[in-house]
Amino acid sequence: MHISGIGDLGVNITLLGTILIVEDSRSELELMSHYLIEGGYNVIQATGAKEALEKAQSQNPDVIVTDVVMPGMSGFELCRSLKRNPVTQKVPIVICSSKNQEIDRLWAMRQGANAYVTKPYTREQLLRAIKSVVI
Repeated sequence: MHISGIGDLGVNITLLGTILIVEDSRSELELMSHYLIEGGYNVIQATGAKEALEKAQSQNPDVIVTDVVMPGMSGFELCRSLKRNPVTQKVPIVICSSKNQEIDRLWAMRQGANAYVTKPYTREQLLRAIKSVVI
């Protein structure tokens, strides 16, 4: 989905889509947002899974990027909830986690994730993962 918009400087920019970022660490949330905005995406932020569930239903993001370890509900639980909901079940999910074992990646895929990025990540790794799940 391509949306044309006007940037802050009056420069015509093409947005590649809207990404919902779910991350409880403010610094990680800001870094990821910066990378994605620089990459041409519109960003919606959520600091927890419950907030993410509400925003996923009301704002229809094109992709959801979520951390795994968060207070309350984990990213894996969030994945399962999103995939069970008819409104959000088709939205691709990218897990972004410091858990770097192959079992973590496999478990994420079993929970409904479409891609997995290990922290620390580069801007290119994050953008590549998002591009890989967009239809």
